[in-house]
Amino acid sequence: MWEGLGLQVFLMCLGAVLCSAVAASAPLEHSHRRRLSLHRHRERTGKEGQVLHRSKRGWVWNQFFVIEEYTGPDPVLVGRLHSDVDAGDGNCKYILSGEGAGTIFVIDDKTGNIHATKTLDREEQAQYTLTAQAVDRATNKPLEPPSEFIVKVQDINDNPPEFLHGPYYARVPEMSNVGTSVMQVTATDADDPTYGNSARLVYSILQGQPYFSVEPQTGIIRTALPNMDREARQEYDVVIQAKDMGGHMGGLSGTTEVKITLTDVNDNPPKFPQSVYSMSVSEDKVSGEEVGRLKAKDPDLGENGLVSYRFIEGDGMTVFEITTDTDTREGVIKLRKPVDFETKRAYTLRVEASNTHVDPRFIAWGPYKDTATVKVMVEDADEPPAFLATSYSFEVEENAHDGTVVGRVHAKDTDVANNPVRYMIPRYTDVEQFFSVGPEDGIIKTTRPLDRETLPWHNISVSATEIGGHHQDTKVRVNIKVKDMNDNAPEFATQNEILVCRRPPLRGANFEGPSLLCTYSTSAPLLFTTDSTASIYVTRRGFSRMTQDVYFLPIEINDNGIPPMSSTNTLTIRVCSCDSKDTILSCNVEPYILPAGLSTGALIAILACIVILLAIVVLFVALRRQKKEPLIVFEEEDIRENIITYDDEGGGEEDTEAFDIATLQNPDGANGFLPRKDIKPELQYPMRPGGHPVANTVDVDDFIKTRINDADSDPTAPPYDSIQIYGYEGRGSIAGSLSSLESVTTDSDLDYDYLQSWGPRFKKLADLYGTKDSADDNS
Repeated sequence: MWEGLGLQVFLMCLGAVLCSAVAASAPLEHSHRRRLSLHRHRERTGKEGQVLHRSKRGWVWNQFFVIEEYTGPDPVLVGRLHSDVDAGDGNCKYILSGEGAGTIFVIDDKTGNIHATKTLDREEQAQYTLTAQAVDRATNKPLEPPSEFIVKVQDINDNPPEFLHGPYYARVPEMSNVGTSVMQVTATDADDPTYGNSARLVYSILQGQPYFSVEPQTGIIRTALPNMDREARQEYDVVIQAKDMGGHMGGLSGTTEVKITLTDVNDNPPKFPQSVYSMSVSEDKVSGEEVGRLKAKDPDLGENGLVSYRFIEGDGMTVFEITTDTDTREGVIKLRKPVDFETKRAYTLRVEASNTHVDPRFIAWGPYKDTATVKVMVEDADEPPAFLATSYSFEVEENAHDGTVVGRVHAKDTDVANNPVRYMIPRYTDVEQFFSVGPEDGIIKTTRPLDRETLPWHNISVSATEIGGHHQDTKVRVNIKVKDMNDNAPEFATQNEILVCRRPPLRGANFEGPSLLCTYSTSAPLLFTTDSTASIYVTRRGFSRMTQDVYFLPIEINDNGIPPMSSTNTLTIRVCSCDSKDTILSCNVEPYILPAGLSTGALIAILACIVILLAIVVLFVALRRQKKEPLIVFEEEDIRENIITYDDEGGGEEDTEAFDIATLQNPDGANGFLPRKDIKPELQYPMRPGGHPVANTVDVDDFIKTRINDADSDPTAPPYDSIQIYGYEGRGSIAGSLSSLESVTTDSDLDYDYLQSWGPRFKKLADLYGTKDSADDNS
């Protein structure tokens, strides 16, 4: 990088000498002008009162230069400043300000000499702007206005060329002509292009010859050899150099690498590696199966290397076919139809391989195709037997006895060995086993009579198996049609009734018979036709539905088959009522018992009214019978809820033997429990000792008090008063018998005022009878 360092030192010394000469001549010019300026200054100051003119600045200098990268022991003298006002007595002081003042550039305030204290680099900063001024040392007052000057850094060749975008990658088609542009490389030099040759670059190739070249001034890389073949070499590493100083000795240089790749073109035809290919195929292979593969090599890439295959001649062009495998670029030979070893044992084919995409620039290099011969040998295989026909069709009469021959199938072994064949019927094709086949001769027979009306066709399969070898078998379809025989007597096609009007016209009614030509016999007039139908004519003017509404007419039917068959069928004829247009209105007998003139709508209305009335009556009866059930349920054994009717009134209160007081006792109430309907009792209270009268006790008052006390203390008793009915009034009652049913209706003179003195329990009776008596008296 630092080639020509001695030359640089020489140039630096030469520059220093030149600068010294300039610096030596500058004081002379400055002194001459200073004398002029000083003279004018004195003239202005010596004439008092005269008009003063602006004096010309007393110091002049040009641009200063300093060489970059100076590495000497002493600071570099840049230049010297001197003013006309400086008398040399030390009163003038020079001040320097601006870029780098005090750090890079320093000035002697007495002499005005400027020195550079640091090494400068033009590539970092090419020039510096400074300001100089002369001031009075004692007062620091300016003696002259400040002035700017420029210090330029003088360039030297200290930067080599650089390739900023390297390394580079380029592509160029193979077989390109000489001088084909590959790419352009560009280097940059940081030195000053306007000063000398430091930045003047020249390009050259260091590596990559003789294949490529580079233009010295532009850096364009071009091909240098013709017919560069990618298949021989695909990549090239080229080294390019850029050198400054115009390429002369002492210049700095830089290099970069360029990787150049040759791209593919279709410049190679496909080529079979061998001229003859041998293949084999077994005769048991089916259509579409692969026989073999062959490949023509093409070193080109992509679509340039695509190859298609085809047969151009041979005796197997209709038996075989060839296709191209796009993944492997192979030609795949397949069977177009099966081959037979016994018929033909070898085939010869001519195959052509050609490029699908041909570059017109290289078409003269053709042809882009190649041919090869393919020999296919057919191998013998153990094949199953073959039937002489692809399917068989036979006929057999129905009802034929078992063992009737239906037909024969025949198969043979097509192999060279010609093994015998055995026949059988797979059971899944003849589940009910209607047929059998001879295992050696293939004769099919029936095993039972067949019925055409049940199954008119039988579709079975017969299998032929090779005896010996690999026991291979093959199957054939056998269709057996059952021929019809006259084994069914004729009968009506349908059993529908025939409807006739009560007053019919003199015409017939048609009905169908069986499909064969039939004859009909009956007592009624018939009209025969050839389409297995017959017409019945009515011989009466009218019918009475009240007398008979349905007629059953027996008809004998005979067919013309062999042997002839006959049957007797009954035809049902129903008499119906019709309107004037012979449209049937009704065939039922019920409407005739109703009054004449009632239509169907009227009948429906009458029936609806009857149903509504019945519903109202049923609802009324149900409401009348509805009763409200009591909350307390008494069992049938409780005689207090029953009305006992007897003829003997008894002997009154004194009669203690007419009725047993024990019957008044409630069996359930004896143990302190009354059944409730509204609630379910949770506790059962035991009988209280000593509180109940014995069976022959006649003191009713004690009995009543006991029962009242029990009811008041019973938590299961109803929360309301209940009427207790007793059949015995007690002993010694002055009121007589209360059970007399006639006492209410008889005109009795009894006075019931005494009931008022019986207490509150008899107050109700006293109010009833006492009020009545009072009302009678008032009336």
